Amino acid sequence: MKFNHLIQINDPLNPLIEPIGRDLLWRGLVLRAEAPMLFMSHLDQCELSDKKIDSVQRMLRYGELRIRDTVTYLPQIQVHYQVPAQGEIPQSSMSMTIEVPAEEQLFVRFEYDDGTPEVVSGEDAFYNEFRRSAYEEADIDTIKIIRELIATGQLK
Repeated sequence: MKFNHLIQINDPLNPLIEPIGRDLLWRGLVLRAEAPMLFMSHLDQCELSDKKIDSVQRMLRYGELRIRDTVTYLPQIQVHYQVPAQGEIPQSSMSMTIEVPAEEQLFVRFEYDDGTPEVVSGEDAFYNEFRRSAYEEADIDTIKIIRELIATGQLK
């Protein structure tokens, strides 16, 4: 399943939305990669290793399930997660890309690829729709948490 969606961060026409600068948004997206427990309550543990300026290796533990992945950074533009095939988990990827279509507008495009065929039907189509919805809700929560961290001064 390949899937993407946009979340608008800044809207100069809506004074109710507190604008976020690109730099703070970027730091929030990196924080999601390097401190994921702030964003995913169901995550039990995250160990970082081989941290470099443009990437980090992670081991995530959800109960007995352990997932290794690599996060790469294209500074101020994209955070990309790559999960290699491991055990029963197929190869997959996810990216968060900052888009600036016009001055003072910021968006984040979330893109998912779980490595499965594009065209499915029946039960698989139902589960894919459920996953799309869950991904969107998690991504909305990501931006909400970044906004909260900025508002409380925890993300500077």
